[in-house]
Amino acid sequence: MGGAVSAGEDNDDLIDNLKEAQYIRTERVEQAFRAIDRGDYYLEGYRDSAYKDLAWKHGNIHLSAPCIYSEVMEALKLQPGLSFLNLGSGTGYLSTMVGLILGPFGINHGIELHSDVVEYAKEKLESFIKNSDSFDKFEFCEPAFVVGNCLQIASDSHQYDRIYCGAGVQKDHENYMKILLKVGGILVMPIEDQLTQIMRTGQNTWESKNILAVSFAPLVQPSKNDNGKPDSVGLPPCAVRNLQDLARIYIRRTLRNFINDEMQAKGLPPRAPRKRKRKRVKRRINTYVFVGHQLIPHPLDSEEDEEMEEDSKEEEERDHSEAMKPEEPPQNLLREKIMKLPLPESLKAYLTYFREK
Repeated sequence: MGGAVSAGEDNDDLIDNLKEAQYIRTERVEQAFRAIDRGDYYLEGYRDSAYKDLAWKHGNIHLSAPCIYSEVMEALKLQPGLSFLNLGSGTGYLSTMVGLILGPFGINHGIELHSDVVEYAKEKLESFIKNSDSFDKFEFCEPAFVVGNCLQIASDSHQYDRIYCGAGVQKDHENYMKILLKVGGILVMPIEDQLTQIMRTGQNTWESKNILAVSFAPLVQPSKNDNGKPDSVGLPPCAVRNLQDLARIYIRRTLRNFINDEMQAKGLPPRAPRKRKRKRVKRRINTYVFVGHQLIPHPLDSEEDEEMEEDSKEEEERDHSEAMKPEEPPQNLLREKIMKLPLPESLKAYLTYFREK
């Protein structure tokens, strides 16, 4: 499934294409997509395919097409502080983007059938926290993943504000999915070849809207134990943050706000959005001349073409000179502020989530 937009050269280029095609429509969703490089969730040797609008699968590892994820993110209408459940959480790519919007006081849970994929998701999450330049720019709700079949969730499990199911839901499982949702919540799932948004408007009332025609592999039916019944799966607990963790969140928030105030006071503009390069198409004017008694087409370059050629050459020269400049490492102002605090090194390491850059 996918192929709705042109392939990009990198993650930003892909997001530009998704915006242009109106799959990404809100700034909040755009920021989350730009912060998480889709290529980081591909296996080595397959990254060249990351910025195409196509699904990708290798063994049990699977990523849906970017156009699907963007429609899902928009349809979920995410807000800070909400609870989210990802049924079939896979690589954790979607859950990590969701975590950037939910913030530190949200709940971000995922259940995945394959244990090797859960391990892969945990590795990618750790890599994002430790290495991504985006991590210090957001307040993050870290996903928690468990292994299990999403059709075996324990009956006494808590309900969620937002739910996404990443596999085709059979009609007879629709009500099972709905019960996991809080009143006022939103469930997005593929059912009968339609990506569908379901809003729970009351204890027993629902509103549904088809979003997009899709083709998903169906949910795997649960296996039964010796008693002839499937084992239930417990979801992660909704734990309250401890005082130490809360202190880290508020110290980082205070420093981040201080940095923003400093930049505004200095009149420093926010980083300009990335400009997308467009290919110029040459136009020719066909004129006709008589040669003997025959009318022969004679193409001529227009004056506009000559100007466009000159502009194109100048642009290429600018791009070349920019490429020759040594690339400066991105400046992490939050880290710099933390490292200047009069605190023990162990506490500074804790405030930076033990990041090394």
